[in-house]
Order: sequence, then C-alpha cells, then structure tokens
Amino acid sequence: MTNDNIFSGLKVVEISSFIAGPGAAVILSDFGAEVIKVEPPSGDSWRLGNRLPIEPIADEPYQWHLSNRNKRSITLDLKAASAHQVLLELVAWADVLIVNTPHHARKRLGLEYEDLKALNPRLIYADLTGFGEKGPDADLPGFDLTAYWARSGLLYLARDDGAPPTWPVSGAGDNATAVTLYAAIATALYRREKTGLGSSVTTSLLASGVWATSVMVGGALAGAVQPPMHDRANPANGGANVYRSADGIWFVLVVQLNKVVDLAKAIGRTDLLTDPRFADPAKRAANRPQLIAILDEIFASEPMAYWSDLLGKANITVGVVSSPEDVASDPQLIANDIVVPLEGAGALTSTISSPFQVHGVAKVPARRGPGLGEHTEEILGELGFDASSIESLRESGAIPGAVEEALVA
Repeated sequence: MTNDNIFSGLKVVEISSFIAGPGAAVILSDFGAEVIKVEPPSGDSWRLGNRLPIEPIADEPYQWHLSNRNKRSITLDLKAASAHQVLLELVAWADVLIVNTPHHARKRLGLEYEDLKALNPRLIYADLTGFGEKGPDADLPGFDLTAYWARSGLLYLARDDGAPPTWPVSGAGDNATAVTLYAAIATALYRREKTGLGSSVTTSLLASGVWATSVMVGGALAGAVQPPMHDRANPANGGANVYRSADGIWFVLVVQLNKVVDLAKAIGRTDLLTDPRFADPAKRAANRPQLIAILDEIFASEPMAYWSDLLGKANITVGVVSSPEDVASDPQLIANDIVVPLEGAGALTSTISSPFQVHGVAKVPARRGPGLGEHTEEILGELGFDASSIESLRESGAIPGAVEEALVA
C-alpha cells in the first residue's frame, strides 16, 4: 500500500462548526490534505459535545477528535476589522474553503463566494446550509435534527404505527451530509483539473435528508400510494420484521419469497406451510398477527447465538440489532479499518475512520484534534505575518492572548 496520499499538497481552510462541515474536511485530511480550522475566540461549540446530556458523556472529548482530527487551529475574531487581512491571506493560500456561517453573516463579513473568487480564481468554495441557499427558509438556522431528520420526512417515517416521532440519533444526518459535501468538493476539484477554474459548490442538510428519504418522497412525487406505517405486531410481511431472542436480543429477519420453506424447516414448523390460516395471500394478510405471535413464541425460546447459527446455516438473512457498545467491540470494524488508532489523544486511543477506502492508498494516521488556537502564531508566520504584525493583531483583538490560545478541547 502506497503512502502517496491522494490530496497531499491540497490546502483547506475550514470556517465551520459542529459536524457536517468539519466532517467533510476530515475526509479530505484522511487522504492527505492540510486543513486549517478557523475558530472564534470561544471556539467551536462542538468542543463541548462530550458534556452535553443528549450525547454520550465522557471525560475524553471523543467527538472533537472524530470531527477535527489531523487539523491545525487558528483563533480569529472575524468581527475585528484587522482580522479581515488574515482571512484574505488564508483564502489566497487555500485550494478549498469550507463555510457553514449563515449567509447574512457571510455578507457582513465579506465571506461570500463573489467577495473572494477574484482573489483566488482557483478556489473551491464549499457552501453548507441547513435548508438550501435559496427559497423562503434559506436563512433559517439548520441543524441535523430539524433539517435532515424532521423537514425531510425521515423522522416521520422512522417509527412504528401509532408511535410518536422519537429523538433521532445525534450526528447521523450531519455525518451523511459531510460525505455529500466532500463529494461536491471532489467533483469541483476534478473539474478544476480539467478547466483550471475554481467554483462554488453547495449542499444542505435538507437535501441530504431528502436524498436519504428519496424512495418515499419519490413515491409522493409520482402520486404513489404510500404503504401503511410499520407495525411490528402486524407488519406488511411477517418474514421482514424484528423479533426477540430468549436472551433479550432483538434481531431483523429478512426472508425472501424463495426462502419461506427453508425458514419453516429451520425452525421446525413446516406445519405452518399447510395451516389453513395462512393457505393463501388473503388469509395470510387477515391472520398476520397470529403468525407474528407464533414466530414471537418460537424465537423467544432460544438465545441469539442459537438463531444466528441455525438461520445462517439455512442461508436466511438475519441481523442483530446492535447497541453502540456492541458496535464498538465488533471485530468487523477493526478488520475493515472502520475503527482506527488515534495518536496523541491521551487515554482515547481509537476513533472512527471516514466510510470508504481507496485500495492501494493508505490514509493518513489519525492524530488528535487541535487545541483552541493551538497553531495561531505558527499559521500566521507561514502566511507572512512577522512578530510585530502578530502583536498588532493581538492588540486589536483579532487574535486572543497567549494564555487563551493554550486552551485545549
């Protein structure tokens, strides 16, 4: 496997917070890009994610390293007039600029693509919003929960019949959108290779959420009849349902039509094939709750290991519903480089890699996320600011004092 990273030499400036924008930059960094993260004096609020009650609580800022590994941090107060020159130097230096600041704030700060493209015609300007850059809700603040999950229809659909919408998995939509934004950036970089021209690319949490829900939303566009909401006790198909084993483990059963006989043989209930209650499609539909009750009793009679072995030998698809702790210890994750070592983060020794590999190309080893403003003076020096200029920036409030810059996640 070669160590020639695909994006070696690619320079990325990230002015974004929380997960989706930073996540796109992480994928670029995994393949060798140099990423400078611009943070306000208070820092990216996601630094505190490991202390929020709706997230897993931990002493180690696991979420910070996940979304910001392999980056350098510069602290810059963009509201200070003198910070604008630093911003322009960063834009001139960059190949890619990732921004999720609301558009009305970007206009005030001179951060729109039209403000910057003349300075750097080869710049790839990656614009991330909650609800899209146009339309009546373009300026609404967008979050994973509101834009990706709720507005897209996904939260409406991800529940059983009669149940209220539940609280979704934190960050799931953000991370899906991060991959979408990365794809947009990679597409623009390919176009630049062909034309020499930079461009502005955009996506939104809403667009990514609707893409995830596209089978159902596409059906609505076609005027299709939507299926009834899933009901575990009376599903559309008893062979495509969730069941529970004797040791309390839930699992997904997916039985294709040509495997029904095999399932009946495997569970020792070939009598169900000739049971008059289930003799034809109409009777099966009318008596589906009775069938589910029978299957519930059968599957509750043995532990999950028994069913995994038995159904596996019958070539019947079954998937254990894993907890986060189960997933974290799953050997498949190590074998496929989904979980990878993390360097320099103290007691936290592993993290989750971006969700694809390029065969023959090694990813950059994952290193801890930066402390707040950890590289401010280093980056300013590389941009051409001398000691006197840096001190002037400090005095004007564009960058914080040395003590503040020492803060870590």
